[in-house]
Amino acid sequence: MVLEATMIVIDNSEFMRNGDYTPTRFDAQVDTVHLIFTAKTQANPESAVGLMSMGGQGPEVLATLTTDFGKILTGVHDTKLHGTSHLATSIQVAGLALKHRQNKIQRQRIIVFVGSPVEEDIKDLVKLAKKMKKNNIAVDFINFGEEGENTEKLEKFIENVNSGDNSHLVTVPPGPLLLSDTVASSPIISEEADFAGLGGVGDASGGVAGDSFEFGVDPSIDPELALALRMSMEEEKARQEKERKTEEKPTAETITEEPSVKDEDKMDTQ
Repeated sequence: MVLEATMIVIDNSEFMRNGDYTPTRFDAQVDTVHLIFTAKTQANPESAVGLMSMGGQGPEVLATLTTDFGKILTGVHDTKLHGTSHLATSIQVAGLALKHRQNKIQRQRIIVFVGSPVEEDIKDLVKLAKKMKKNNIAVDFINFGEEGENTEKLEKFIENVNSGDNSHLVTVPPGPLLLSDTVASSPIISEEADFAGLGGVGDASGGVAGDSFEFGVDPSIDPELALALRMSMEEEKARQEKERKTEEKPTAETITEEPSVKDEDKMDTQ
């Protein structure tokens, strides 16, 4: 079966306290994370899964790529619900984590739980989707809770990231079925090998999420990834600031001068 490195991004915003999914939106994610990890690692024992959160002040790496579910479970249990979600930034950080995977043969995939309003506009999401596609990263969305508000934006993202139908949008409205049951019958799981339930997974053990470190990555444990994440985010902020100034400049000139040739908005394709 397919050998993959998968980063799972969970939503830990305040919206996850809602009880419209059994038992809460957050707990429904936890069950589904277990399902995804089991499916990926049983389909290919050399596949690895990592975990991130996207709420609070910003994204945090809870567990780097691993085959040990204990580390994933520890990361989930250490997660606090607060703030709003940061979808675009989290996808970028997940992409960087995948770039630094040890086994370069592994295909790259990001699975994102979106259970709160997506604040990014469609234009920015399309740019990010094209960047992920260029870097050969597949992206799946599990769209729940605020599906009425988010579906159009997520559909546009999937439309632009898709390559050979390798990315999927699974929309799950509230109802009698568990979130994990719906995802289990979706392309996110059904494309993997058949697997026997959710039993037999080890108890929680291993690393603790580094909540005191930038992006949750301890530089003493993984200095290369920590440095790459920090440098990449600084470059991204500089690029966005440059774009903002480029977009504002023509507007300022038209106040005192005759209309001039419009500058084209240029995106850094790094």
